[in-house]
Amino acid sequence: MQYPALVSRLIARLLFGLLLSLGSSLLMADDLMDNGDLSNTGDLDEPIVIARIAMPQGAQATITQNGQGNRAGLKQNGTALLGQIVQNGSNQEAYILQEGSNDIAFIYQTGYGNQAEIIQRGYDNRAQISQNGNQNNARIEQIGNGLGASVSQVGNGMRVEVRQRQ
Repeated sequence: MQYPALVSRLIARLLFGLLLSLGSSLLMADDLMDNGDLSNTGDLDEPIVIARIAMPQGAQATITQNGQGNRAGLKQNGTALLGQIVQNGSNQEAYILQEGSNDIAFIYQTGYGNQAEIIQRGYDNRAQISQNGNQNNARIEQIGNGLGASVSQVGNGMRVEVRQRQ
């Protein structure tokens, strides 16, 4: 291993830890499986949990990626929020935005080129998107209280959008 690469990785890890300690409620993961420095054994076949951290005010966010070219973002503002993104495959995008209290959102993707987005504003909302296939697109937007939606896509080239407002 070359020393400049080791120093660069060490600085990147320190900066990442500093950003997390500042209490940022934005969690981003971008194509982390392409980086050979994520495993000291060099075995990149195992899924990596990008982050499992307690967010401010009782929020929790988890992003897990296994594959290449995946992008994920999770932003939470409020109390008692739970968000999870799991990506298995390549070139997928998933985003969750939650503002309010007692909201839960899950996105599960398996395949290639899938896109998913969940936006929740309010209280006691539940949303889930599950994609198994290629080139699927799903979006759930919930503005209000006590709303729930679930989308399951199995196959290729599907598109769905769910909007609920009170």
